Amino acid sequence: MTTRKPVAEIAAEMGIGLVTPHLTCDKAGDAIEFYKAAFGAEEMMRLPGPDGRLLHAAIRINGAMIMLNDLYSEMNGHSPKSLGGTPVTIHLMVDDADAVAAGAVKAGAKIVMPVEDQFWGDRYGVVEDPFGHHWSIATPVWPPKSPEEMQAAAKAAMSEMP
Repeated sequence: MTTRKPVAEIAAEMGIGLVTPHLTCDKAGDAIEFYKAAFGAEEMMRLPGPDGRLLHAAIRINGAMIMLNDLYSEMNGHSPKSLGGTPVTIHLMVDDADAVAAGAVKAGAKIVMPVEDQFWGDRYGVVEDPFGHHWSIATPVWPPKSPEEMQAAAKAAMSEMP
């Protein structure tokens, strides 16, 4: 009988998390270079297919692994651009949201929501990368607001919305 390690133990030994974003990008190799420039990504590996497109790749940002592959529309693959947008946002917690957002814009991202102080307490904004993926960038404020303070702040913020 073969004994197997728990998956959490295997993942820890590999230095990866148990939940991992997997991004499809038209030109995933270019996306890896963008993520290096914008977010300081560390490339972990690339597996090109026979035609040169990436079947699989992995990077690490802020200690978290993100997997990528090229768009394979012939296999019913989709990217945010092929779908006309994305409902998914990848969240980055950083020491300086303003600096990270500015670096992402310098690397080619566009601002979706400027970095500002938010009612829940974070300094927070959203950028869209050149491949259509949205990245929220936040610097948490510590200590956090109490649930009552956050609820009051949310009510006030929502009352100002049209």
